[in-house]
Amino acid sequence: MRMFRLFFYIAMIVMIHLIPIKAFAYSYGNPNEEAVAEAYKQMKEKLNEQPPNFAAAKEIFETVKEEIDMHMGPEPAKEVLGAIEAKDRQAVTENMEEILVLNIARRLDNIEKNFDQYDTSKRLLAKAFATYEALSPIIQGKDTALDKQLRTEFDNALQSLGNPGLFGVGEKKSDINAFKQSKETILTALQKQFGLKSLEVGHFSESATEKPDEVRKKEWTDLSELKNWIPLIVIVAIIIGAVLIYVRRRKRT
Repeated sequence: MRMFRLFFYIAMIVMIHLIPIKAFAYSYGNPNEEAVAEAYKQMKEKLNEQPPNFAAAKEIFETVKEEIDMHMGPEPAKEVLGAIEAKDRQAVTENMEEILVLNIARRLDNIEKNFDQYDTSKRLLAKAFATYEALSPIIQGKDTALDKQLRTEFDNALQSLGNPGLFGVGEKKSDINAFKQSKETILTALQKQFGLKSLEVGHFSESATEKPDEVRKKEWTDLSELKNWIPLIVIVAIIIGAVLIYVRRRKRT
């Protein structure tokens, strides 16, 4: 009995040190939320007040300005802040909508560049779609068929990522050409709808915003990677071995 307890305690200690408390949680926050898109929606609410609350809209924008500057350069933020100072509600809204389109383009570009990284690509696509959700009401107001088509293209893009499966079970091959086709359809439509001359979004990659500790945490907690099951397998083996030893000793006595 003492031997069993010893093995059990050792296994628990190993498990605690190898598996973070949030092992099954997303390391990068909610993948279905996009900070810039959330800021846009909150800003619209403040600007729709009577009279428009430009001060509150500016405070909200400041929470995402650094991220926008990092990925798109200083010009987009200058345009938004300038429109806020001029108390031009329409200009603020339109500038933010253009930023959201650029943000979608940035996400999709980074998926294409890192297409073989399934977990990262899936997360970026979720954030791109969350951004589109913020723009969807505008498109629905103009062309409901187009909104439906773009939603279908986002779903097609998700399917094109495939699935690495687990130990080969549920594996589905990815298709980068299918992804490129969906990406082109989405971005062409958005560029036309929102009147952007270009979809250039700067020189920073997606990894520029990821902190090293987040990356390390993901490496340990990504259970779609075979290597990350090894600690769990070792722990289970230790526990089973301890149980067998205990049972055999009980039989002998």
